Amino acid sequence: MAKYLLLKHYWGAPAAVNDVPMAEWTPEEISAHIQYMRDFADRLEESGEYVGGEAVAPEGTWVRYDGEGRPPVTDGPFAETKDLIAGWMVIDVDSYERAVELAGELSAAPGAGGKPIHEWLELRPFLAPQPGITECHG
Repeated sequence: MAKYLLLKHYWGAPAAVNDVPMAEWTPEEISAHIQYMRDFADRLEESGEYVGGEAVAPEGTWVRYDGEGRPPVTDGPFAETKDLIAGWMVIDVDSYERAVELAGELSAAPGAGGKPIHEWLELRPFLAPQPGITECHG
């Protein structure tokens, strides 16, 4: 089994086919989208392929260490960054091909007009442990 991170972006990815911002969706369209995501996660939980996932707010803050005895430095949010994440899901699957298949299925979540969004999702594998290395520091 290999773990993959599926990332949904607020913006910065190539435009979706059904490229209507969620702020313009009806409450029913939003509910249908959220239900699709829940059903997808429930199905993967039953198959043992779901690890976790959450939607995240568009606001955020960058934080960095500023030296011993000093408070962390904060700035932001940087809403213009292409890496602004709308949500994430971690899956644990048998192959890269299965991860791509599931990402494609998740991309079909309904949006405006109840039609599939066909949004681009970022699929990133987790780093595999390297022989002789027990911890990863970044």
